[in-house]
Amino acid sequence: PQTIEAIQHAKAAQVPLVVAVNKIDKPEADMDRVKNELSQYGVMPEEWGGEAQFIPVSAKAGTGIDDLLNAILLQAEVLELKAIRNGMASGAVIESFLDKGRGPVATVLVREGTLHKGDIVLCGFEYGRVRAMRNELGQEVLEAGPSIPVEILGLSGVPAAGDEVTVVRDEKKAREVALYR
Repeated sequence: PQTIEAIQHAKAAQVPLVVAVNKIDKPEADMDRVKNELSQYGVMPEEWGGEAQFIPVSAKAGTGIDDLLNAILLQAEVLELKAIRNGMASGAVIESFLDKGRGPVATVLVREGTLHKGDIVLCGFEYGRVRAMRNELGQEVLEAGPSIPVEILGLSGVPAAGDEVTVVRDEKKAREVALYR
């Protein structure tokens, strides 16, 4: 379900896909099966005349990670992607969950501006002040610029994957907008 949802989000945003096929170190790994399955959802590999890059990786063994990063960089270069670092941040919720000890946690990908600890954010129906931010290594960070994914804490509830994240100046206004939605 998560893969299908990600495909739907990418199609809705009209952005190209780079598919990381994980666990290729396992004997039962079958790239062709994955390509066949994803082609049923309109994700066609480049070698079949489509636009999606399929990169075999093993997160456990660390193989293919450089190839994946190069594929992403190539895609960014082809699309001539540039982002604005200054100003209030905006981005998207990649995933979210409720942690028993930390409360609502949202992984956010910043698209524009810089997200700071202490910023007031609006995420779909949820809002809050960013109490803490962690990078992909689980380390506390004070800010995150464009293309940087971070986990944020301090939201009123668990936002939905795909929700827009916007920094606002006033927590009262954020609450009003969240309740109005």
